[in-house]
Amino acid sequence: MSTETLKPQEKKQATTGLTKWLPKNPQQIEQWIQQLRKTAIENPRPLIQPIEEFKQMVYTDPVLYANVQGMFAEAHRLKKRTPLLWEPEPINFEEFLVLLNAIMYTAPQAYQQGKYSNQDPSGMIGFPINALLAWPMATSFGYDVFSNALVNQQFKKILTHWSKFLVTKDSRYVLVENDPRHHAIAWLSPDAQDEMVKVAKDALGEGKNPIDEHATFADIFQCTPKDPYYGFTSWDDFFTRKFYSHIRPVSEPDNDNIIVNACESAPLGIAKNVQLSSQFWMKGQQYSLENMMNWDEFTPQFVGGTVYQAFLSALSFHRWHSPVNGTIVKAYVVNGTYYLENLNEGFYNQQGEPDASAPNNSQKFLTAVATRALIFIQADNPAIGLMCVMPVGMAEVSSCEITVKPGDKVHKGDELGMFHFGGSTHCLIFRPEVTLEFDMYGEQPGLDAENNIRVNTKIAKVLS
Repeated sequence: MSTETLKPQEKKQATTGLTKWLPKNPQQIEQWIQQLRKTAIENPRPLIQPIEEFKQMVYTDPVLYANVQGMFAEAHRLKKRTPLLWEPEPINFEEFLVLLNAIMYTAPQAYQQGKYSNQDPSGMIGFPINALLAWPMATSFGYDVFSNALVNQQFKKILTHWSKFLVTKDSRYVLVENDPRHHAIAWLSPDAQDEMVKVAKDALGEGKNPIDEHATFADIFQCTPKDPYYGFTSWDDFFTRKFYSHIRPVSEPDNDNIIVNACESAPLGIAKNVQLSSQFWMKGQQYSLENMMNWDEFTPQFVGGTVYQAFLSALSFHRWHSPVNGTIVKAYVVNGTYYLENLNEGFYNQQGEPDASAPNNSQKFLTAVATRALIFIQADNPAIGLMCVMPVGMAEVSSCEITVKPGDKVHKGDELGMFHFGGSTHCLIFRPEVTLEFDMYGEQPGLDAENNIRVNTKIAKVLS
């Protein structure tokens, strides 16, 4: 597609957020990249093996090489034409590898936007690799690169390598150390704790939020405040922290007509009469059940049914819980893409304003292509029957860990699994025979939804 299809627009300040995983102001991302570049130059390291393998893969495949180099060049050229007040810094494949390599020795930091009292609590680089690729993935070349199965296999190796660091005690430095160079403060600092407490307190649900107005981080999350690291053994251990059980009680645990929220998350939308096969890659991003469910044998049972989707933010609780009483029938992870976005949300969308925090606007699209878990539950309530919980990984959230197995009996509120290393999106999928009345507690579903709905609180009622 010709770049001439992009319409010139009056320059303005754009804001983003990737569901509160990246700074609201894209210029802050550029400043963070500048600092990462400086760090990489000051502390040069050999490329780790999976990144070196990726480099050789690209260099030995002429078509892939042309696409990879093309996506960085195309992004640099087109980004100048976006309606922003600032100009981007150049980046190419070789520099990307160096910056990616530097990330492998770091853990996500808090408050990457502003300084001291002016820091924005949602201004973190929770998706640092995504921060480097947000614009390249918005290009036509980027679509070809990140839909390549071999590229995704290699990124899985790279992310697996990074995850090995994030589960070690060496990754805990971000919990206790401030980093003025990056405008970052410790995750366990009073200000950061206050923000996590605020997000938990503001979550909506049935009845009054159980969190007392004077509650502290240690009152809400299971931890050991007397320990410098609050008892957390790694960055990932902190990230997957648990609520105390009384903080998120289960709505009407014995009433099988009440479905509870599977994740502490903000509502994205509700779709009815979902079809077996849809053009999910097109503008509008229709749900396509056979793609979402990886052509599972159970898929036909959900044709014409309902999909509820919601997303998690950086400061959310990241474990999944059962929305119904029932029995696990099947549970497995589907490997998929990591940095693929809907091409119609990139540089060539009709509005001429590409998604600056890709793949934020592609969340429906990601249900069909990204790494995801499928957990089929046979509900005790025959009016529900078979339903599916589908957590979906976004960007570097490459690990969906399922903690239940087929045959397990689960009660509403029982843990099903968790996201590691980042936040994401998830779906609840119901058969067409199930008539549901949803309650959003006044929150308007969509990308701009400000408040989470509490995990384990009533999210829907079965009417038939």
